[in-house]
Order: sequence, then structure tokens, then C-alpha cells
Amino acid sequence: MADYYDILGVSRSASEDEIKKAYRQKALKYHPDKNPGDQNAEQKFKEAAEAYEILGDAQKRAQYDRYGMAGVNGAPGAGGFEFDLSDALRTFMSGFGGFGGFDDLFGGGTRSRRRADRGSDLRVTLSLTYEEIAAGVEKTIRVKRFELCDTCSGTGAAKGGGQITCPQCGGSGEIRQVQRSMLGQIVHVHECRNCGGTGRVVERPCRTCHGEGRTKVSKEITVKVPAGVAAGNYLTLNGEGNRGRRGTRAGDLIALFDEKEHAIFTRHGRDVLLTANITFAEAALGTTVGVPTLDGTANLKIPPGIQSGHILRMRGKGFPELQGRGRGDQLVRIQVIAPSNLGDKQKEFYHELLEVESPIHDSERYTKFSG
Repeated sequence: MADYYDILGVSRSASEDEIKKAYRQKALKYHPDKNPGDQNAEQKFKEAAEAYEILGDAQKRAQYDRYGMAGVNGAPGAGGFEFDLSDALRTFMSGFGGFGGFDDLFGGGTRSRRRADRGSDLRVTLSLTYEEIAAGVEKTIRVKRFELCDTCSGTGAAKGGGQITCPQCGGSGEIRQVQRSMLGQIVHVHECRNCGGTGRVVERPCRTCHGEGRTKVSKEITVKVPAGVAAGNYLTLNGEGNRGRRGTRAGDLIALFDEKEHAIFTRHGRDVLLTANITFAEAALGTTVGVPTLDGTANLKIPPGIQSGHILRMRGKGFPELQGRGRGDQLVRIQVIAPSNLGDKQKEFYHELLEVESPIHDSERYTKFSG
């Protein structure tokens, strides 16, 4: 494992905010959703999360700065636990993706070591339209996951067979390794690979599941998406992940939310942004137009004499606050459109208008250019 500071691309004197910012940049760059099937990106994503787990904790960082990897008790690279993609995703979402009020999978932002008494988590990404986000929606998804083997009812043993104590770990489910360092003896504990951490192995394996006690099946699951979520939020469905080996409990299903790009709306927090094009006549005289919103169409009164770039606010027409009251607003930017391909009658009208309209004085005609 390379130096954690090098992995994040920061100096050893970097501040807490600099470390967090560097990790976020790396995680977003190498996130599996942005690099599907890219094993190199996945590895960099896991390394960045592992580095952040140490450097993002003041106590662990101090130990690492003083003694290196050996100074971090239970550090991933030192064999304390296996840091896999699921762990990396937990680190990422606990820091940047979660929202309150739902079951917090990550225990308040602290990653726990993998437990042998439960199955692994599943992760799906749900792409939502703006309209679905505004109203809330139920999505039915199909996942492939491990469930109890019907043949052996999850025991993993053939008929007449059973389980015995794992000879590798003696039933503890853990393998302990002693390493000598400048600090003395350091004991590293990791999951027993022979029994998968359960402490038991099957004497006569089931022919259907080969001793796993589980088989992979396709399953439909309903996800209730609350109104007001945003890209990067997630929802945890407890017990909807993979069933653990030999009858142990199931992991969770993590539903990550993403937003589909809208044809005319732009989201800005709880507000919705939109441009409305109007004619010279509508701008001069004022009018009422039907404006599309997240809930349908609503009338917007445009006052006379409005200028291009003016923004009108439609209160309560934005996104609802997640798990709260109230909604954002819809902001409508007015754009006055000059007519093109004028007919003879239109040209005559504008010539007459040019003669009667109030002129723009030189002191008002030119202003400073701004982006």
C-alpha cells in the first residue's frame, strides 16, 4: 500500500478540510458509477477511501504520522480487516451521500468491520425524473441476490449431514497473527477464510448450494422514494441484501438516487430554474402566460415594461424539503425575443413604432459588459 498522503495527493501538513476535499475529488473521479467495469478505477476508489479512513481521523492520523502503518491498530493495510468495495462505498456515502431520518447504515459515519454473521449489502442506482422527485414515487426493481437454499433450508449440509467446528480457527471465526515492530508485538485479527468467519464448516455439503446454504435468485423489490431527494442521497432497505452463508442474516440493499436531466428545468437546491421567451409586445404591454411547473401548468403574470434578464418568482413551485415542510420556488428568467423574417405589414408597424417610441439617450444606451 502506498503512502496515504500520496494516495490523496496532499502534503503531510494538510488541514482536515484539505484532506476531506482531496478525498471527495478522488472518490468522485473514480466512483464505480462513473467508471463501470473499470477495475483500475475501482482499486483507486478503494485506496482513496482507505486513506481517508485514517487521515480523516485525528487520532489515527497522529499514530500513522508517528509510526506508519504499524502505528494504526487494525489498519486495513496491516491486516486488521478486509477493506473491499462495500467498505469504500460506506465511507463515501457516510461522508457525502446520506440524509437524516432514515436508518443510518453507517453508524453515524464510522465504518465497522465486516461481520461474518450477516450477508453482504447490495447496491442499486435509481434514476429519477424531476416530477418523481417532487411528488415521491414507488419504484419496483429486480435484483439478483442470495437467498436460503431450498434443498438444505440454509444449513449447507446434505441430508443426514451437519456442521462441525472449523479446524483452521477452532470455532472463533478469526485468525490471529502476531507481528513484531518497534512498538513490541502487534496482534492482527482477520476473518477466517476457511469458514467465512462463522466458526463452523459443513461436513457433508449440500449438492445444490455446495455447502453455502444459499443460492442466487431473481427478486422484485419495491423502493418507496420520498419526495425531495437529490442526486447522491441514498436509502437503506434493511434485510434486502444477500443472505449470509449457512442461514446467517441478510445484508441490506442500498438504493442510491440520481437525477435525470430535464428538458427545460434546472435544479438549484430546492428551487427550479426556467427561461420564458416573450415577444416585444408582451414585454411592453404585459401579459399572463401558462408556465410549466413540476406539478403541471400555472399562470404567471408578466408586468408591463419587463426587460430581458428579469427574474420572476413563483413561490412554492419548487422541490419539497426532504422530510420537512414547505417547498422551494420556481424562478422564471424572462427573455424578450426580437422578431425575425418580418413581413411587409410588420416592417411598416415597426417603422411607425420607431418614430413614436421614446428614444434611448446616449448616457443610457451603453453600459459595462458583464458575463
